[in-house]
Amino acid sequence: MDEETRERYLRNALGASGLVFIFGIGLLMRVWPAGFAWTPRQPEYEQMLLGVYATLGIFLLVASRAPAMHRSLILFAGWSSVVHGVVMGVQAIHDATERTHLIGDVPALVVIGAVLVGLALPVRQLGLATGAHMSDDPVPLGR
Repeated sequence: MDEETRERYLRNALGASGLVFIFGIGLLMRVWPAGFAWTPRQPEYEQMLLGVYATLGIFLLVASRAPAMHRSLILFAGWSSVVHGVVMGVQAIHDATERTHLIGDVPALVVIGAVLVGLALPVRQLGLATGAHMSDDPVPLGR
């Protein structure tokens, strides 16, 4: 995939992820609580989670306009989503009452995270194609 196509996909993924984080999580917690809300229900926890994800969603929308300038944010959103999904997956496996999360928020977070990381780090930057190192990033930190 060429860089122009990758950036277009990344912009679309950032926009979609941002909208899901802003509007989708709260809606899914109400529409399909078995897959997106943990038991026992804790409104304070849910409000905090929605606030954090809505804020991240706003920043992902901003990043969608110029992804190269927001690489760290995109990688944070991607990797933290993967880690969040994996942790919830382990918890759902251990708690039989939460197993429906394995077909709800767990794969949703892992897929969103994997897509963001996969599109934000082109193969050449991962060192898989040319032997390049992460320090060869064309957008140095601090600029």
